[in-house]
Parts: sequence; structure tokens; C-alpha cells
Amino acid sequence: MTTDTEQDVRVRAAARNNAEWCEALCRAHGLTGARDAHAWTSARRTPPLYPDAVTLGPGAGSRGIVERIDASPGASVKDSFAALDLTGEGFAVLFDAQWIHRPAPEPGAGEWERVRTEEELARWERAWSDGDSDGLFPPALLAEDAHAFLAARDAAGRIVAGAVASTSASVVGVSNLFAADGDLDAAWAGCLGTLARHRPGLDVVGYESDDDLAAAVRAGFTPVGGLRVWLRH
Repeated sequence: MTTDTEQDVRVRAAARNNAEWCEALCRAHGLTGARDAHAWTSARRTPPLYPDAVTLGPGAGSRGIVERIDASPGASVKDSFAALDLTGEGFAVLFDAQWIHRPAPEPGAGEWERVRTEEELARWERAWSDGDSDGLFPPALLAEDAHAFLAARDAAGRIVAGAVASTSASVVGVSNLFAADGDLDAAWAGCLGTLARHRPGLDVVGYESDDDLAAAVRAGFTPVGGLRVWLRH
């Protein structure tokens, strides 16, 4: 049985891992964030789809977080413990999701490759976004040893599935998981099999919602706590 304390530790580890990935992506875009016990924040607007703040503990205060970011329309806050009320600051809930956790996986069939070059990264981004994104993931990220872009290829060499794996002190976080054919079960199997070989012994975390959450549960994950993303309109 998982105790409340164990669950809190898992949520904190997942939130910190996610904040480290957001921080790395912002750093690759030339943005310097700030981190303390309560939150990671960026005083300048972050790239699309990435939050201006990620809370790291349930005690973060709404006003204190908003004062540390560019809170103009379009600002977003990842409320890692679904503990804030930002309506008074002009924000509305964008979506709710669940942090997920699973024990370190065992090696499985198949193995994905790590993206190594700028050209491969551009192809990965196009596959991930179905051609709608360009330049969100700068090549500087390839030098970040803790953050790896993983790719599965078909017989013709096309990228057909992938994910970002971010390693922190005690866990490896998976984000941006995708499958061109929509088969998330196969994508999770390939991703976890790769992590078992290249990040052995580390529990795996992330966050998902709806059908993506159901696929993660089938892959052995357990939902361990709710998070909420707020957006200022």
C-alpha cells in the first residue's frame, strides 16, 4: 500500500524532473530561469507549449508565483499539486492531468535510437508535431546529456515514434511521447525498453490525461497526484 508520504515524494520527484526539462529547453532558447524550494520560474516569456512557472511544492503562493513571471496574456503556470487558485490573478484552468510513476522497467523487445544531429532533431520535431512545429527544440539541447530525444524508425528510416527522456537524481521523466500510427502501447513498450538499457534502475515518471493516461496505465504506470495548468487569457 502506498502511503500519503510516499505519494507526495513521487509527485515532488516528478514535478522537479519536469521543471528541470522546462529549464533546459528555456536555456537552449537563451532564457535564464530561477528556482527555489517553491517553484521554477522564468521572468521572460517561455516558448510555446512550455510554462512560465512550475511549482515544486504545495506551499507555493499564488501571488508570489505570478510576481516572478511575465503575467501578460498568454502566461501559463504548471500547478504541480493542483493547490493554487489563480482566478484572482486573471488566469483560468487550461487543463488537468495526473502525474504518473512506475518502477524501473525491465529490458524488453526493440530499442529506440538517440537523436544526435541537428538534422535528425528537425526530423524528430516534424514527426512529433505532424509537421506543425519548427524550431521549438533548439540544437543546443543535443548537448544536454541529461535530456535525450529518442526515436523509433521504420524500414525506410522514417521516424515513426519518439519521446524525450529527462534524467534527474532519482527518476527519469518521459515527455512528448508520440506514435505516428497512434499505437501508444507499442510506443511505451519501445520507450521503456530503451530506458531499461540506458537508464537502468531508475523509476519512470511523467504526466498524462485522458486516453494518453489510459495508455500509460496499461504500460505499468500508476497515477500519483493531480496537476493543473493555468493560462492567462
